[in-house]
Amino acid sequence: MHINYRNVTFGDFHMTKDDASKNLHSPTLNTIMMVEAVLEDNEGSFLSIPELKNKLPKKVNHNTLMQILAYLEESNKITVSLKGISWAHNMSDKLQKLERKN
Repeated sequence: MHINYRNVTFGDFHMTKDDASKNLHSPTLNTIMMVEAVLEDNEGSFLSIPELKNKLPKKVNHNTLMQILAYLEESNKITVSLKGISWAHNMSDKLQKLERKN
């Protein structure tokens, strides 16, 4: 299942680019990073949207979460399947070595 940011379909949720432009609230960087951290911490397992919401340390608006998931899939950081959402982003070997040094 692929989420196209211009025409988002995620389960029963559907949002077009026009709907997104009407949305006055965009995800903050902190919210995106919070969702990424939860998904990365659960790497190797599949989470449903309700499971993801329960694991988040702060409540996130459903539409905002859908925007974040669309962005993460578009940037190849997550995979979405019938089993759920899973972290898929792997750092390059150079980045992993650099992260270990620091």
